[in-house]
Amino acid sequence: MAAAAVEEIRATSYVGFDSITQQIEHKLLKRGFQFNVIVVGQTGLGKSTLINTVFASHLIDSKGRLESNEPVRQTTEIQAVSHVIVENGVKLRLNIVDTPGYGDQVNNENCWDPIVKYIKDQHSAYLRKELTAMRDRYILDTRIHCCLYFISPTGHSLRAIDVIVMKKLSEVVNVVPVIAKADSLTLEERVAFKQKIRAELVYHNIRLYPFDTDENDEEEIQLNESIRSVIPFAVVGSERSVIIDGKSVRGRKNRWGVVNVEDENHCEFMHLRNFLTRTHLQDLIETTAQIHYEAFRSKQLLALKEGVQQRPPTNQ
Repeated sequence: MAAAAVEEIRATSYVGFDSITQQIEHKLLKRGFQFNVIVVGQTGLGKSTLINTVFASHLIDSKGRLESNEPVRQTTEIQAVSHVIVENGVKLRLNIVDTPGYGDQVNNENCWDPIVKYIKDQHSAYLRKELTAMRDRYILDTRIHCCLYFISPTGHSLRAIDVIVMKKLSEVVNVVPVIAKADSLTLEERVAFKQKIRAELVYHNIRLYPFDTDENDEEEIQLNESIRSVIPFAVVGSERSVIIDGKSVRGRKNRWGVVNVEDENHCEFMHLRNFLTRTHLQDLIETTAQIHYEAFRSKQLLALKEGVQQRPPTNQ
């Protein structure tokens, strides 16, 4: 039954309840914000470096080789690293989950299972705390809000395993695909590669973030559309500073010149950073709670209800 329309009335004099936004802001600033990111992709795509570049902080150690004769270092198990970053009085509790490079083995069957299980385990842990009789006032939220999915810059098409893993992950988390080390492609190759990837995502019916909802206004719909037109983000990460025209910028030097990470003509790092931190941070958190977690919660509670109904009655 639809709710009856409520007449909007304007107060004849100032009441003061418009200050509720300031009250909410004050409480939120004291509590801080939690943002959980998982990085997924094959070994050697610069996952750690990009995260450090996005948040302008050294948060996780790169697995890149320091010497040419050094063996390749790689993440061998799922690892979570937590930091608190402060910017203009706002505290962000950032939880970064690094995953082993997948697809590197001869047999890659079900290599995505540990990642999907980890994401579901965070939902399960939150649900258990939610259903506890004496639950905490503020439940520690380890649910994954964003999955940065790293695509190798082959310039050809998605690997079969990329299609499978993205499809599996998109069912449980907000997936944001990025083309890693995009400076290895020419601008023409990059455009063609992005078009191929978008076509393959549509063909395989892989639904990626951001999602449009009935609550979105025209401005939000246009913003989401502009994001979808850029995805996958072609990015370059670097923690090193280089001098360009007398200014120190983050970038990478090669034999042909300098790649300025923050120059939109060189790569789409700025689009990714603005998307993650300035326009969609809160929506990523809300979408996780309202879509992915809610679907998991409903499924678990229905299964619990069915289990109770099927249980044989006890003899009195």
